[in-house]
Amino acid sequence: MTRSIKLSANLGFLWQQYPLPEAIRAAAKAGFDAVECHWPFEYDSSLIADRLNETGLPMIALNTQAGNREKGDFGVSAHPNRVNEAREYIDQAIEYAAKINTQNVHVMSGKVPATLDQTEAKHVFIDNLIYATNKAKSHDISILIEPINRFDVPDYFVGDIFIAENIIKSVGLANVKLMFDCYHIQTIHGGLKQHFMRNIDHIGHIQIASYPHRQEPDLGDIDYADFFRYVSSLGYEGYFGAEYQPRTTTDEGLDWMNRIL
Repeated sequence: MTRSIKLSANLGFLWQQYPLPEAIRAAAKAGFDAVECHWPFEYDSSLIADRLNETGLPMIALNTQAGNREKGDFGVSAHPNRVNEAREYIDQAIEYAAKINTQNVHVMSGKVPATLDQTEAKHVFIDNLIYATNKAKSHDISILIEPINRFDVPDYFVGDIFIAENIIKSVGLANVKLMFDCYHIQTIHGGLKQHFMRNIDHIGHIQIASYPHRQEPDLGDIDYADFFRYVSSLGYEGYFGAEYQPRTTTDEGLDWMNRIL
């Protein structure tokens, strides 16, 4: 498939019926240009590297561990009482990313309930991001932070794009960048083009899904064909990560790629 827009399959959402190595093959067969995932750590990095080499797809992003999902964790890097754990997860993610040549690690801020000191949480998150950048720079890896809406994830610390912008400016390092998830930004703020244009110098990756249902990006309130043209006109040359929940199965819904592009 020849096109100017580069699409990445988020294997945290797509082809969930397969183990990660087989999902990478499925993404290649479907015509994606790259893959990304959430937490690949149960698989030996050499197995994933072999599958990426076999298919020719780069793995462009992965996340730090979420923590204890059964207890409600969704990252821990802004939690004032979990610094050691956060840095273990950062070490793990960067070391794994380096082994499979992944160029972006999303450091998940996690939830910080109102009962905890929000100012202290901000300082802790900034310190952990600086720690991550120092760990990542020798591998030429960028650190991403992502605004995640608090309707879906209550108490998420980076709960809007202005918090993310402030943190990026506070860190002041070139390899800390913004994960621009269109579904989350639209849910929180609306005005995708306005927020994209204001942050163009800091955006490291874009993710797409329909709004409001977070399904294939061919329906709903966001016109992605128009959005692709707009961000490309501003000079964005990176990937667009398909991070959506298929309406039926992943394969049955893939025609959106032809309809939009």
